[in-house]
Amino acid sequence: MDPSIARINVLVADASQLQSQLLVSALRRRPEFHVASCSRNLDDILATIGNSAADVLLLSAEYGEESWQDFTLIRRLHLASPAVAKVLLVERYDRDLVVNAFRSGARGIFCFTQSPFRMLCRCIHRVRSGQLWINSEQMQYLIEVIAQVPSLRVVNSQGDTLLTAREEQVVALVAEGLSNREIADELRLSEHTIKKYLFRIFDKLGTSSRVELVLYAMNHGNARGAEWLAGGAPQSD
Repeated sequence: MDPSIARINVLVADASQLQSQLLVSALRRRPEFHVASCSRNLDDILATIGNSAADVLLLSAEYGEESWQDFTLIRRLHLASPAVAKVLLVERYDRDLVVNAFRSGARGIFCFTQSPFRMLCRCIHRVRSGQLWINSEQMQYLIEVIAQVPSLRVVNSQGDTLLTAREEQVVALVAEGLSNREIADELRLSEHTIKKYLFRIFDKLGTSSRVELVLYAMNHGNARGAEWLAGGAPQSD
């Protein structure tokens, strides 16, 4: 290896000790990598990052009911060590996994069933240089999310949801400063329909103006992504 080329510090965090050993062994055959390993525990990962100055973290995915913990773990690691590029190692993926992984701070998703080991090495180099490791299908998932209308979940003092999904979208767009006409264009509904939504929202929340609605939303709302609710052709009622 050319001594002028900096080695990449790779940390493997896998719940399976055997799988971790096999992956570490394979990566260590590449002279450009300095490889360490640890469990998937947050404290262990942070401690190892501190000791080995990791550049890239390879984190094995969980499946089943505990899969949501992957995104919590990635997010906490991203907040604690933003300079470390996180790659989620999966055997399969779907739209929700892709969206939540990148939203949590992952720089890439590597699927062992779709790509050979040499592509993992390329993935490590790519994310280490500040790029994303993402295929066209995964990119399409993210583009669809960006194109979706935002939503604002509005609750009462007991935490109960007060509005329908469509009404939450209308509130979110009002909070962004859009006019009734602009909201109608965004949701592909008629302006008259948007006015009817606003009257229902005002009635449910006890507000009487857009200003009051925005202030209420600021105090009782939580921004969240929403599935696109197609409005179809503009409606007259």
